[in-house]
Amino acid sequence: MKALLFERSLPKFAAARVASEWRSGSGARVGPLRLTDVDEPGLPAPGWRRVRPRLSGICGSDLATIDGRASRYFEPLVSFPFVPGHEVVGELDDGARVVLEPVLRCAARGIDPPCPACAQGQTNRCRNLAFGHLKPGLQTGYCSLTGGGWGTALVAHDSQLHTVPDSFSDRAAVMVEPAACALHGALIGRGTAGHDTAVVIGAGTLGLCTVAALSRWRPDIASLVVVAKHAEQRRLAHDLADCTVVEPGELARAVRRRTGSLVLDSGQLTGGASLVFDCVGTSQSLASALAVVEPGGTVVLLGMPGEVKVDLTGLWQREVSITGAYAYGTELMVGPGTGTDAAALPRRTFDLSFDLVADAGLERLVSALYPLSRYREAIQHAAAAGRRGAIKVAFDLRSTKKFRTKEIHS
Repeated sequence: MKALLFERSLPKFAAARVASEWRSGSGARVGPLRLTDVDEPGLPAPGWRRVRPRLSGICGSDLATIDGRASRYFEPLVSFPFVPGHEVVGELDDGARVVLEPVLRCAARGIDPPCPACAQGQTNRCRNLAFGHLKPGLQTGYCSLTGGGWGTALVAHDSQLHTVPDSFSDRAAVMVEPAACALHGALIGRGTAGHDTAVVIGAGTLGLCTVAALSRWRPDIASLVVVAKHAEQRRLAHDLADCTVVEPGELARAVRRRTGSLVLDSGQLTGGASLVFDCVGTSQSLASALAVVEPGGTVVLLGMPGEVKVDLTGLWQREVSITGAYAYGTELMVGPGTGTDAAALPRRTFDLSFDLVADAGLERLVSALYPLSRYREAIQHAAAAGRRGAIKVAFDLRSTKKFRTKEIHS
């Protein structure tokens, strides 16, 4: 089968990192990613299915890996060589369309009884990502035995598969996984209805999905400020929520006005937003988040931060909390007419994500589709998406084989 294979090569890692200093996405030209023929992955155990990807997205963690900028933290949780791609809508042998939930948790690894996190539905916190009958791999797309979405076939456990409604186009379905990531983070730190001010830093795929989720499931947020660099990002943010959209240099002024804060000589606000969602994950974005969060407030890291250098004095002095938001699991949704989390109802993040994608029309975020043969062009487009007026860039594998199902509303 055809696939983009990412191999372990320290010289090519280094070359990719150097090249990406000049232009993001250049690691696709000089790094350890190549288009080649590989054997289809075998089914590891009963309960596994073969999936033929139709569309597969390119996300920020993929770009960091290709450009040699992924944190070494992940080395024990990856097995080489692997086929990347975890944002997947695909087709089973019987023609049914499915969306992949890529975390390779206890159920997929044949571990019984499951770890405490998996037993509680918090599969994003699984403790066994390097054990069981699979090689290490925190997700499909980082495990040598499963394949990934950037190839014409992968294998997945039944627990990872979600049936796609007939009303969903492939473009809508490929947005379910990134929307689930955003939704999980957006539900952190819920407070009193109509009181809080929140900030979303970054308006790429993750940021815009976070804006959509906050608009629909956070009635406690009375005022939302979104930081967006580019015109198309600003337009979409306004479409997705009742919010104030500002450029990066305008953030502190916008938060000061909405929270009635004073400004110190240093530019530091005396107050700030109760919640700040960092959907970028750089030193600059985290520093901006800490500059506008109120004393006792919370910064939610949705963008993958890697190694960052930030002055944390304000975090200490103002007793600010920083919390990570990785992947998805089970969310506690407050039931109708209830005012406390005591009556919260558990729902799978992916189930909520299907609702969010349909309600907010998130398929419009898919800006460009590329065949695997143009992978270098696709990756460079994804790396420069905002500047080029795009949001989500994905691979289109539908032309690589004869599918039984037809694309709906393509």
